[in-house]
Amino acid sequence: MKVALDHIAVACENLGDGVAWIEKTLGVTMQPGGQHAHYGTHNALMHLGPNLYLEVIAKDPSAPPTGRATWFDLDRFSGPPRVGNWLCRADDLTAHSAITGPAVALSRGTLAWETTVPDDGSLPMDGGFPSLIRWATGAILPPDKLLKTGCDLVSLIVTHPEADWLRDTLEIDGPPVIFEKGPMALSAQINTPNGVRQLAIAKN
Repeated sequence: MKVALDHIAVACENLGDGVAWIEKTLGVTMQPGGQHAHYGTHNALMHLGPNLYLEVIAKDPSAPPTGRATWFDLDRFSGPPRVGNWLCRADDLTAHSAITGPAVALSRGTLAWETTVPDDGSLPMDGGFPSLIRWATGAILPPDKLLKTGCDLVSLIVTHPEADWLRDTLEIDGPPVIFEKGPMALSAQINTPNGVRQLAIAKN
């Protein structure tokens, strides 16, 4: 399946904690994102190279109840901020719907897109398989609106028991995505103005 790496998501219990971890680790400032009324979340964003960005996302304590499971598995999230999900652009959002869940149409401000979300809000293969996204035709995408910080993704490392199957199934355009066999974990190597830094999980 041909896809293109779109963005990497850092999940956290509190948006401020996630932003503080990224800014301390990478030595750059994130930009405010916005709210997602459909799922009751909010985010902050950072440019991460051509057609690529980093998102920090958390449940929005000011949002009214939505009556549905929160995406990015945030209903079950606990602990320090960590790289929690990765999303890839795809023309076909149905090819692996048994894994990714159905496509949901969403919008925020001038942005409109579809993304796959399991009905229970969980992550595909616990985060090993990317969520899929398709932006509206002609849309100005987040990386085009974000200030360049001098940060670029070197590689995304996906550790998963089914690493061989994931490697054989996904043909990914963009920076290298490396699949390693082991307990599920995500980490990102990022080149910053302060040297190469690794994002995986915040240390208490």
